[in-house]
Amino acid sequence: MRYFLTLYILAIVAFVGVAGFRGGLSRKPPIEVFPDMDRQMKLRPQEANRFFGNHRSSQLHVDGTIARGAPYKDIPVNTGRQSGSTNWVEVNPVPFSEALMERGRQRYDIYCQPCHGAAGDGKGITTKYGMIAVANFHDPRLVSMTDGEIFNTITHGKNLMGPYGANIKIHDRWAIIAYLRALQRSRLSTMEDVPEPQKAALQQ
Repeated sequence: MRYFLTLYILAIVAFVGVAGFRGGLSRKPPIEVFPDMDRQMKLRPQEANRFFGNHRSSQLHVDGTIARGAPYKDIPVNTGRQSGSTNWVEVNPVPFSEALMERGRQRYDIYCQPCHGAAGDGKGITTKYGMIAVANFHDPRLVSMTDGEIFNTITHGKNLMGPYGANIKIHDRWAIIAYLRALQRSRLSTMEDVPEPQKAALQQ
């Protein structure tokens, strides 16, 4: 044990003598056990290199690049609000089409159906495992809610629902809303909503 303590003290003295005291001043470069990428290969601006086809280090930004910290352009399709105000967009700003509805159905089935159910009635599979207070899209409050506010809820979440802005693209959020409105009309529509050519078939 005596020899161990002696060797241990000598090792400490040797280490301090070689490495120096923390914060001490010296003209010698420090000993780096872990350089932490202080020096690494990099391309300097305007420096020639053979990696890119144009042999330049400085390249243009990829199309659609957004500067860190810069907000999206303040337009309804990006924010769900009327430009320059805090008012929600009343109606979906994306043109309706069969492809949009199909895309909305696909995205709804992936992201929304587990909680809100295939019919949008709040009876998804998660309710069988104890999740409560899932929104029923056929509730009058949600039926009368503007499309912009629904878009905002999908983006930022609300109450127990987490945000999906990072998971669902902007266009897909509007597609989901379009499909959601179709689900609501499938249950809450009246005969006055049916086009004339189809009324006779339904009344038979």
